[in-house]
Amino acid sequence: MKKLTLFISFCFLCIVAFAQANTDSLAYQLQRKKINSMLAQRTVKFGQYDQSLSMHTGIFGFQTKKDIRRSNDILMDIVKTDDDIYKELKILLDLRTFQQTQVQTHSKETEDNTIGFMTTINKLRNQVDQLKVDAAKRQQEHDKTVSWLILLTVILLVTTIYFATRKRKA
Repeated sequence: MKKLTLFISFCFLCIVAFAQANTDSLAYQLQRKKINSMLAQRTVKFGQYDQSLSMHTGIFGFQTKKDIRRSNDILMDIVKTDDDIYKELKILLDLRTFQQTQVQTHSKETEDNTIGFMTTINKLRNQVDQLKVDAAKRQQEHDKTVSWLILLTVILLVTTIYFATRKRKA
């Protein structure tokens, strides 16, 4: 019965941990999708930058100031996107670190709880064993007392019968 209770409580703790891990991994997956979409945007912007570098709208096939400014604007946009990607990566890494810390903490708590349960179970087993020993001693004392009472009753009965038959003979 005790093993079943311990097993059920352990299963419950595992289910709670699994549900928590799914929630955390969902946030992690969402963050990864966000970063991947930002990387896709960066790839598109880099393609635009590459096209803008090849554009030569000036006289004799040269680049104009407008072409160079457009290229620089796209390049600055790429740099801003890179900065945003770094920030989101930092968040992703912090999330991962938080998950690992949380798993370690939960593991430690579960281990402590399990050790506490085992200690309590051992303590209760020792108490049950002690109660069994005490009950056996009391049973022996009770049996001894009953034996003495029966012996005393038999002696009194024999004595009473002896004196009752003795007076009649006299």
